[in-house]
Amino acid sequence: MRSLISTAFISLDGVMEGPGGEPGYRNSGWTFKQVEFVPEAYEIKGREQEEAAAMLLGRASYEAFSPVWPSMAEFARYNAMPKYVVSSTLAEDDLVADWGHTTVLRSLDEVAALKETDGGPIIVHGSAALNHNLSDAGLIDRYHLLVFPLLLGAGKRLFSATDKDVQQLKLVEHDTYANGVQKQVFDVVRAAA
Repeated sequence: MRSLISTAFISLDGVMEGPGGEPGYRNSGWTFKQVEFVPEAYEIKGREQEEAAAMLLGRASYEAFSPVWPSMAEFARYNAMPKYVVSSTLAEDDLVADWGHTTVLRSLDEVAALKETDGGPIIVHGSAALNHNLSDAGLIDRYHLLVFPLLLGAGKRLFSATDKDVQQLKLVEHDTYANGVQKQVFDVVRAAA
């Protein structure tokens, strides 16, 4: 079974919206406008590209990343990687031609089936609504979080607000950097069968 890893930049109050300057969010660009850049804090981002075997995105994140990421040197490994977009509305004709093989999945059942295939880890970038649905369905296996020392208030959050049973996490890696950013890597603890 393949593991599904959710990776995100989040504020201390859990906001993940607009970290890189995406339009439409009042605090857009908060990862570089508000916090000093410390290269070692981003080591995990390079490691993710080397370790992941596929990328999973929601429709909105795919539409935001696909026009930009294919030409960015820092995301070069993602170009050749298979990509999957979970959407009930995205048409095959809406996919970009220069970002490698991309498959549209229409349901969480298809995501669960993808996890059952052979291959390495599947990484989820951005995709707030998809993260909520994946978490609620018990499909996320690990979180890679870079937590920024900011309180952003309003904005899309990484974690679902669904009323559900407690989900225990196990901290497996952590670090704190000179700019106050914290790396937190958690495995999702599954109940014994």
